[in-house]
Amino acid sequence: MTTPATSTTSPSPTSPLAQRPVALVDLLDRLLAGGVVVVGDLTLRIADVDLVRIDLRALISSVSENVPSPWEEP
Repeated sequence: MTTPATSTTSPSPTSPLAQRPVALVDLLDRLLAGGVVVVGDLTLRIADVDLVRIDLRALISSVSENVPSPWEEP
């Protein structure tokens, strides 16, 4: 008799973990706890001439009362 192999990397589509809904608030809480970096580049070009270039680099993180603000004077 053989036993089915179980995967430790990700749940299968039929497992209960794959069907569990995640609230948007919980997802944002997890992302902000560790921080999120958003990077994007957009270039509007006509006939190989760059007309508009937009570079986006943003760090989104949660704020803690235990960590002092870098802008406040001591």
